Amino acid sequence: MRQGAGRDDHETAMFSAGAVLAVLDPIARSEDPVGILWRKRLALSSAVAVSQLEGRREGEAQLRDNFALRKPGDDPGPAGRMLIGWRALGEARALRSAEWPASLPGFFDLPPEPSAEILRDLGARFVGRSSPLRFAAEAAREVLALGPAHRGLALWLADALLARALGWDRPVPLLAAHLPRAAFRLEGEAWLAACASAWGRGAIAAVDIHVDLTRRADALRAAHLRRPGKDAASIITGLLTEDALAAQAGAEASDRAARRLFDRLISLGLVRELTGRATFRLYGL
Repeated sequence: MRQGAGRDDHETAMFSAGAVLAVLDPIARSEDPVGILWRKRLALSSAVAVSQLEGRREGEAQLRDNFALRKPGDDPGPAGRMLIGWRALGEARALRSAEWPASLPGFFDLPPEPSAEILRDLGARFVGRSSPLRFAAEAAREVLALGPAHRGLALWLADALLARALGWDRPVPLLAAHLPRAAFRLEGEAWLAACASAWGRGAIAAVDIHVDLTRRADALRAAHLRRPGKDAASIITGLLTEDALAAQAGAEASDRAARRLFDRLISLGLVRELTGRATFRLYGL
């Protein structure tokens, strides 16, 4: 299955992608809160991939910083808005196609038109007559016809439409981080094969990430902290659902107390510091 998911011939790519998506299916349908964190990690990878396609320099660390350390009212900038859009892909409302024309272009710094017209048409035209992979790939190709600036939007929609066709309540960001730049020059069956192969690779990577996060989450849930301190429960809940947390004062405890808790969790191997910095640190599973 892992070998076939990287093949670019049409039949093998389609078959292998379908097999891997079948493995992913129960994970995508799970109601475990770790699924929220999982989708946010995948959203970050997707945002980085599209930033690189657009010639931006923001990597994972900078995008994570800009999002996690922003203050209320701050302009997140183009890359930040795109990350917000990719995180929104993991929510149930991402499948509400009636809202796409108003909301999606802004995530990708696109003008409302002509994107809105295609978005309205895609939402109304879904009838399930094509296979899920084909339908989602062909819809993305239609959006790509608007020009290179629409690549992020096209990849977002492809994952959303695939999820709808598969009956998932919330999409999973899979395609963007695994579709090579050269694929955007392809048409027809070659484009479908490239997308299927990328979805297969993305699904394998997503399964691996979910296994790792579940293991980490189970260890954190099972930990019996002596004198855990105030706000510990809310911080642990946040770690199970959020990509990165800063050590900030909570409802009852100071930011110093929060840092002490994170230091304890790190010493126990339950949490990682994600930045490598001595200050303005971020923590996550």
